[in-house]
Amino acid sequence: MSELEMLKKDLAERAAAEGLLDVSYRLVDSPLGQLLLAATERGMVRVAFAREGFDTVLDSLAAKVGVRILERHAPLDAAARQLEEYFTHRRAGFELGLDHCLSSGYRLQVQLALPSIAYGHTVSYKELALATGRPAAVRAVGTACATNPLPIVVPCHRVLRSDGGLGGYLGGVDAKRVLLDLEQDPPG
Repeated sequence: MSELEMLKKDLAERAAAEGLLDVSYRLVDSPLGQLLLAATERGMVRVAFAREGFDTVLDSLAAKVGVRILERHAPLDAAARQLEEYFTHRRAGFELGLDHCLSSGYRLQVQLALPSIAYGHTVSYKELALATGRPAAVRAVGTACATNPLPIVVPCHRVLRSDGGLGGYLGGVDAKRVLLDLEQDPPG
């Protein structure tokens, strides 16, 4: 580790220890390319795909959560480990503290319902609208999935169009297909 990297790490740890950090983040490699993981003191707040532009995502977090953002791995070690286990078929679900501060209203209600869709299974946008008590809110379910700040961890990729089509996905349709294909092999 270079001296500059050591200084950055020390700064991040001191800021966290003194309660001066709004968001910690780190980058991890995955079969979908690099992912940005971000967390607040309350839990994981964001998973972002490279195609979103990590600088853009960090700017958005600064505007919505707080400007004190530093690269800091420790609070995201469990998330990184669990994602690696998921991608290597050793995990079907995530056991992480989550911070849902980036969502509200019906979007949040839908996103809170997503983890109930079992690994390897899918539902339609219409079925999810029915399950959340708003059968006419099919488009709103689509919007909630499209704006899910915690993709993969909160499995919006398991929601499909009524005709079986993939629909959209924040990480791209190819990423959605990879995740659905991955889940055809049971964890073990």
